[in-house]
Amino acid sequence: MEPALTVERISVDEAARRLDMSDGEVAPLLVDVREPGEYAQFRARGAVLMPLSVFQLRYVQLPRDRPLLLICASGSRSLAAGQFLVHQGFGAVANVEGGSIAWVRARLPVRTGPPEDGEGDLPP
Repeated sequence: MEPALTVERISVDEAARRLDMSDGEVAPLLVDVREPGEYAQFRARGAVLMPLSVFQLRYVQLPRDRPLLLICASGSRSLAAGQFLVHQGFGAVANVEGGSIAWVRARLPVRTGPPEDGEGDLPP
């Protein structure tokens, strides 16, 4: 019997803690699956943008050698993207429950307005 393929679900506080790791582990990549207009309104600092509308075309660009934290507005689109990644063989995938809305409510660092050149791009 095959083990169930599941996406870990974490709070925004846990996501921020993991992103802030400094103990030598590979830091996760925060992937925002909202659309560009939503991303421009507000976003978690350091989040890369990979809209769900093009996610299945671009997911192969995501690194397989570091944990991925997926975020959207409330957590449902990012959960769907996370389930897709797990089925594609990605290992460390977590969904940020409550999404960007919960991130803002928790007063975690955000950026607003149009992204600067290169902001939201995947790291090389």
